[in-house]
Parts: sequence; C-alpha cells; structure tokens
Amino acid sequence: MAICCAGAVVAAVEPPAGSPPQRANVDDNPCIGAFAAGLRCPDMVMRRPWGLYLDKLTKRRRVLLRAGNVIDSVGAGPVEMHGVRYSRVYMHARQRIYKRGGGRLVVRTGARLRLKFAHLSRYWWKFFNAARFELWRLDAQGERTVKVRTGPKVSYCLRDLTHTRPGLRRTPYLPVYPACNTNPLRRQVTLGTSVGWADIYPPSYPEQWIDVTGLRGCFAYVHIADPENGVYESNEDNNEAQVVVRLPFRLGERRRGCRGRDRGHVHDPRQYP
Repeated sequence: MAICCAGAVVAAVEPPAGSPPQRANVDDNPCIGAFAAGLRCPDMVMRRPWGLYLDKLTKRRRVLLRAGNVIDSVGAGPVEMHGVRYSRVYMHARQRIYKRGGGRLVVRTGARLRLKFAHLSRYWWKFFNAARFELWRLDAQGERTVKVRTGPKVSYCLRDLTHTRPGLRRTPYLPVYPACNTNPLRRQVTLGTSVGWADIYPPSYPEQWIDVTGLRGCFAYVHIADPENGVYESNEDNNEAQVVVRLPFRLGERRRGCRGRDRGHVHDPRQYP
C-alpha cells in the first residue's frame, strides 16, 4: 500500500519488530528524580493477552496465534505525546508531563510517531514502539529461558477509547484524547490517554499475532508496553504481562498442564469496544 504525501508516493511499511528507532536527544526521566513529587506523572500498565485463537488464513502455510491487548493509563497524570513531523512518515514526539501546581513540563524521550496503514484500511499517526509481542520458551519450572518469536506489530494509538479504571483519582468522566489522526499531510499531532482510560485492540485487528508455526511445548505469550521507554513513567517496572500457553494451541485448553504464572491484570470482556 502507498499514499500520496506532500506530492510524493510513500510506502508506509512497518519496520521489523524490535527495530531500534532513530532516537533524538533525550532528557532525564523527571518522574523518578528529585522533582517527581511535584509532577502528575503517567503510568502505563499492560493487561494480560486475551482472546487467544489460531489464525491459518492470514499468511499462507503459517499458523498465527492472535491475542488482544490493553494498555491502561493508571498514573497521577495522562500519557501525552506531541509530535512534530521531520520526514514523510515520522514525527519526533515530545512528552508533556503536567505539574501538580499547574502548567506542564515538556521532555525529550526519543519517542517517535509513525504514519501507519492499519484497521479500516486507513493510515493513522501512531506511537512507534508503543508495544511488543514476544514468545518465550519455558522450562520445567515455568521460567522463561529463551525468546523464540516476536510479533510484527509495534505501532499503536494512544487515545481514550474505554473507561477501564473509573475509580482512579483525577480520571475524567468523558474522553479527552480522540482517535488517532488520519491526515497524512499533518505537520503536528497530539496523542494521549487520560488517567483511568485505555485503548483496546481486539485479537482480530491487523498484526495482533505471533507466528507459532512448528512450535511445540510450553511458552509465555508476553505483551510489553513501551519497550523502548519512549514514555517516562512513575513506575517503569509494571509494563509486562503474560499468559502461559502450550503449543500446538487448543482453544479452551490454553496451558494444558504447563507450569508458570500468568501475569498482569485480566481483561474484562464487558469492556470490549
């Protein structure tokens, strides 16, 4: 697929999963420093992969294990990124962190936004390296030993889609951040997720999978929020979630005796958009 952008035809193809971004100069994380008490810093928490099922149609002769994901915003303030375009498909993104006494702090984290072809057959300005899917082999005690596969999807929106944590302090009753912008000519965009809100990606959405062709045994299916630390948070140690699976996968018998611990908050199917 290609689009016309500023007079040029540009292919918007997702880089390989885990590809390092061309990071801009970065600032120290103020959310874990001496001035953190004066800030309403965000905190992103990944829920467990959910809705797992096999897909043998998307890629010929390949078996894909699909899963949905949810990144909750649970900090004292929102996740907010402001992008300024520097190439045909990329924007440098600076993070805005709100102060408890009013105003905001703008920091460089090295994050980028990317124009990405995705669901509804449209192009969207998304947060590049917002998440990553990994598959880890487990030993007899249920501990991770080696990473064997990664998923193709790394770009996600930040928006207020579902009010997943309405009981949190300072969570807005109505959404503040809309869906990601679809204008390929935009020079600047702002993405964000308010406290207590989340964007939910169903397992059927494009690239919500890991290729599990030929694999047998016990594995951890892992979802990681912000794996490249493009968002500075008050807690950088709660961004992973996992479920244990036995391959070949059978619906209704996800782990079939495999040892190991599922990690992360469980997704509530009643919050499915």
